[in-house]
Amino acid sequence: MPGEGHNVTGVGLGLRWEFLEEVLDGPPLDLAFWEVCPENSMHRGGYYPHALARIAERYPVFTHGLTLSIGASDPAPLDYLTELRDETRRLKTPWHSDHLCFGNAGPRMLHELLPLKQSTANARRAAERVRRAQDVLGLPMLVENITWYAHPGRREIPEAEFIAEVVERADAGLLLDVNNVWVNAQNHGFDPQAFILELPLERVRQIHVAGHTRTASGLILDTHGAAVVDPVIDLLEWTLERTGPMPVLLERDHDVPELAELLAEVHRLRAAYDRALTRREAPLARSA
Repeated sequence: MPGEGHNVTGVGLGLRWEFLEEVLDGPPLDLAFWEVCPENSMHRGGYYPHALARIAERYPVFTHGLTLSIGASDPAPLDYLTELRDETRRLKTPWHSDHLCFGNAGPRMLHELLPLKQSTANARRAAERVRRAQDVLGLPMLVENITWYAHPGRREIPEAEFIAEVVERADAGLLLDVNNVWVNAQNHGFDPQAFILELPLERVRQIHVAGHTRTASGLILDTHGAAVVDPVIDLLEWTLERTGPMPVLLERDHDVPELAELLAEVHRLRAAYDRALTRREAPLARSA
């Protein structure tokens, strides 16, 4: 199974330039891991790659990408995959993750994570691209479910089935973003727990949580610019009861607060994490 063998569990945090020096120069932090976007350090020399290497010596590091464009029509360029391979090896990540979406039109980057039409043909094409990425990187891939606000064309298969077909055909792992599930459920009117139960939970290797923004019209946007709300934490707990222990990441990409505030939020998530695992283990203890 992709990603089996690593032993990192608990709550980690996305590394951001706003507090990089504080992490480098301060005492060790009570974090399970850091997650970094390798595209931010590829093609660069000097300070930032050196700083990331120092962090990778002190903490586990996972890489999470934005530009693989798994669902695009054209295959990812080999030079991009080769540079990504070199960066993931340098950071010693156990896997690389990216989004089940497309983000380019030919050579033009769109700087958005755009949804794919949910069809068997698209699932098969995306799975083939994930397989190719895994072959070049020499690493397991994790595929992340995205938020979407309009479906492109007539849906041919349900979203959960679409995601499942991609990861099963690619023999990849699933990065389950529970905030994305919750946001989509609120915007499109479905039960987030029922949706999660339709996914191949045995393939989940990592979980993301983040904050979001509600617009004046009531639409919820996945902005990663606020604290995680209680209903998303509740969904995280419910999910962990079913998946068991694994890495959970707190994402914050906009309006990034002081590191101390983010660490307090990590502590809150860790309490939810512990509650979930206690409930999961209780039936086993009673039957022993």
